[in-house]
Amino acid sequence: MRDIFGAYDIRGRYPGEINEVITQKIISGLSREILEKGKIVVGHDARKSSPALYRACLKVLGSRAIRAGMITTPMLYFLVNKLKAGGGIMVTASHNPKEWNGLKVAGPKAVPISGDEIEQALTNN
Repeated sequence: MRDIFGAYDIRGRYPGEINEVITQKIISGLSREILEKGKIVVGHDARKSSPALYRACLKVLGSRAIRAGMITTPMLYFLVNKLKAGGGIMVTASHNPKEWNGLKVAGPKAVPISGDEIEQALTNN
C-alpha cells in the first residue's frame, strides 16, 4: 500500500493498488488523525471506479459527509471554502490513465494535504 502515497495525493491502479477496502482504511485514519471535526465535502470524477470509491468514503464518514457527487477538483475546493467545511476528499486520479484512481485531500480552507503527510499520520497511528 505504501506505493500509492505520493507527494501531492494518493494514486494507484484500481482495484489492485487502491480499492474500496483500502479507501475505507485511509478515510478512517484521515478522519481520526488529519481532518478537522465537522463536515467533509466528498466528490468524485467520471472514472468508472470512482462511484465505488466515493461510496466507500461516504460509508466511513457517515453524517459528516457533504455529498457533492460528480464534480471537478476546483469545485471541491470551492465548496470546502463556501461551506466552511473541515476538509474535502476528491476521488480522482487526475490525468492518469483510466485504470488508475485515487484521492486528493484538503483540510480547512481547501489547503491540500499531501499523500506523504497522510501516510505519515496513518503509520504513526
